[in-house]
Amino acid sequence: MQPEQSSILHASQAPLITVKGTHRQIGQQIGEACRDQVKHSLDSARRLLDSTFTDLELTWDGAIIQSRKYIPFAQERYPQYVEELQGMAEGAGVGFDDLAVLNAMEAVTMDALHLTKCTSFAVNQSLTADGSVLVAHNEDWLPEDENDVYMVHVEAEDEPPFLAMTYGGLLPNIGMNAAGIAQCCDSVYPTDSRIGIPRVIVSRAVLAAKTPEEAIRRMLSPHRAAGYNHLLAHDSGELYNVEVSARNFAILHGTDGVVVHTNHYLDPHMQAIENEPDELIDTRVRYFRTLRLIRQTSMHTVKTLQAIQRDHVNFPNSICNHAEKEDYPLDREKTINALVMDLTEKVIYLAWGNPCTNSYYTYYL
Repeated sequence: MQPEQSSILHASQAPLITVKGTHRQIGQQIGEACRDQVKHSLDSARRLLDSTFTDLELTWDGAIIQSRKYIPFAQERYPQYVEELQGMAEGAGVGFDDLAVLNAMEAVTMDALHLTKCTSFAVNQSLTADGSVLVAHNEDWLPEDENDVYMVHVEAEDEPPFLAMTYGGLLPNIGMNAAGIAQCCDSVYPTDSRIGIPRVIVSRAVLAAKTPEEAIRRMLSPHRAAGYNHLLAHDSGELYNVEVSARNFAILHGTDGVVVHTNHYLDPHMQAIENEPDELIDTRVRYFRTLRLIRQTSMHTVKTLQAIQRDHVNFPNSICNHAEKEDYPLDREKTINALVMDLTEKVIYLAWGNPCTNSYYTYYL
C-alpha cells in the first residue's frame, strides 16, 4: 500500500479557536465553537466501545461509572480544569459525564487502547541554524478523530496564555505557553496504574506552568492515575523527557541539545515496571530512526524537523504513521496531525493529517 492511499487530504488548515476568561468561560467558548467536533468525538468513542465489547466488556454506561471514580481526584487537585470540562459540556450541549469518559478513556479502558506510535523530539539552539529552540510531535490516534482536530489559543485569567492542539472533547495538553514552556505527550504503559487524576488533566495543568520546575511538579501531581512521557522544553534551551507512571518517575535531561521519545520507557528504573515490553517493538524502531535522522543534520530548521515527521521507514508503523483498513478497532491509529513548535518565536506549524500529504500552516501565540 502506498502512503497516499491511506491519507486524508485536508483542503484547509485546522480551525483556530481563541478564548479568554475564567476556566468555566474558556470551556464554554470552546464547546460553543467546536460543538460539532465535540459531539462527533463522543459518537466515535461510543462506537469504539460498542465494537470492542467482546474484548473490553465495557458499555458506555459502564464507562461513565468508571470515570466517576477518577473525577473526584481531579476536582481536589485541579478544580479549575474540571470547570473547563463542565463549561465545555455546557457550550457543546453534551453531558459532563460523557466528556469525563473521553478525558479518562485511557484509564477506564485499562489501556486496552494500546496506541504506540506517537513520536516527539526537540533540539535546542546548539543544533539549530538560527539559534531557536524547536519541538516536534506527531500525534497518532484513532483515525475517526482526525476531522475533530483544532488549535486553541487560551488566555485564562490566572495563567500564562498558551497555544495548543487538541481534538474533539479533550482538554488541550500539547502546545506552548507565553512563559516559554512547551510540552508533548507520549503514551507509555506502566504496571502501577490506579484510580487517580486522569493523565489528560495532569498534562493540561502543565500548560499553566511558569518554570521548568513547576512544569515537572505538575507532571508528578500526587494521586495521579498513571502517566505519560512528557517531553518538556523551555525557551532557554533546557530539554527533558519526564517519564511518569502512577507511583514512579524518571527525569532525563537533553544534555547534548536533543531529546527524542516515542512510546516505551528509556530509564532502566521505569523499564522495570513497563507492561509487556515485547509488544513495544515498533516504538523502539521509531525511536532509533528519529534519533538517527536528527544526528544526520548538524544544524536544524523547522523544515528539517518536518522532513523527519514525514519519514516512512518501517511503513505503516513509521514516524508518519498510516492506518491499515483491516486493523482491529483497538489497534487502528494513524498520524492525525504533525506539529513543530518554534519556542523562541512562539509559533506553531501544524499539518492536519499525515504530513506526507498535507501542508503545514502557521499559528501564532
